[in-house]
Amino acid sequence: MRAANSFRTARSRALRRHSTEAEKRLWNRLRSRLLEGYKFVRQEPIGAYTADFVCRERRLVVELDGGQHSENPHDRQRDAWFASRNYRALRFWNNDVMHNMNGVLERIVVELRAEAAPHPPAIASLGRRPLPASGER
Repeated sequence: MRAANSFRTARSRALRRHSTEAEKRLWNRLRSRLLEGYKFVRQEPIGAYTADFVCRERRLVVELDGGQHSENPHDRQRDAWFASRNYRALRFWNNDVMHNMNGVLERIVVELRAEAAPHPPAIASLGRRPLPASGER
C-alpha cells in the first residue's frame, strides 16, 4: 500500500482552508454527491499537480481560474498532462462561477454524462498479472 505524502497532504489541506469565494460556492454545489449523484473531491493531488475538483469515477478535473491564468502556458501543459492520463479537464473563470453558476453546472453535467475514458491499464504497465478472480489460482 502506498503511503501518504505528508507535504502534499498538508498543501491540499492549506488550499482547502484558504479557498477562494468561487471555489467555496462551486464546492457547495458539488459536495455530498449533490450533482447527479457523482462524488467530487477538492484540492486533490494528482501526480505533480493539485486539481481544484475531481470526479474520480468519471475522470473529470474541474479547474477554477482567476485573471492570473489568462493565456498561461503552464495551464496548457497541465491540461495536456491530465489528458495523457485519461483525465478530462474543464476550466472555468471565477467570474463564471460567481455570475453564471447554472451554466457552469450544466457544462459539468454534460461532461459527466459523456463517455469517459477507461482507466489506464496500470497493472499491464508494471509487467505483472492482475490478481486472480475469486476461487482462481
